[in-house]
Amino acid sequence: MTLPSVFVKYSADKLGQLSSRIQDCLAKLTPEQIWTRNSQNENAVGNLVLHLCGNVNQWIGTGVAGKPDNRVRDQEFAARGDISPAELSQRLSTTVEEAARAIRALPAERLDQQISVQKYNVTVLEAVYHVVEHFSQHTGQIMFATKLL
Repeated sequence: MTLPSVFVKYSADKLGQLSSRIQDCLAKLTPEQIWTRNSQNENAVGNLVLHLCGNVNQWIGTGVAGKPDNRVRDQEFAARGDISPAELSQRLSTTVEEAARAIRALPAERLDQQISVQKYNVTVLEAVYHVVEHFSQHTGQIMFATKLL
């Protein structure tokens, strides 16, 4: 395997693995726990899932795959339990599956292509790396919150 093919395969696989961990957490929590906030300055697990979907769709769906940018970031954090656990799970699954498919389809010559996402000028490789790193960070938060609950 070439280095670019290793990168895209690992990135897509890692998103799937992390998504699976979040799915496990969602299955262990009640709807009330998914939307629990200890203060107004904290995000509930549900908000973090919505945030991950928005981030992945914007950086991979829009930035890499060229889909329209429909993200309204503030809504990800404003939600207060109006989305069921099943819907959150489905949104996460669909988002990650689509992103993983787009990442796996990347030809090596696109990895150094410059794109603009959220006013950042990055390469496609940097966008993919950002998404995996960001997803990993919030997966850890969700796992920790689940253990606390």
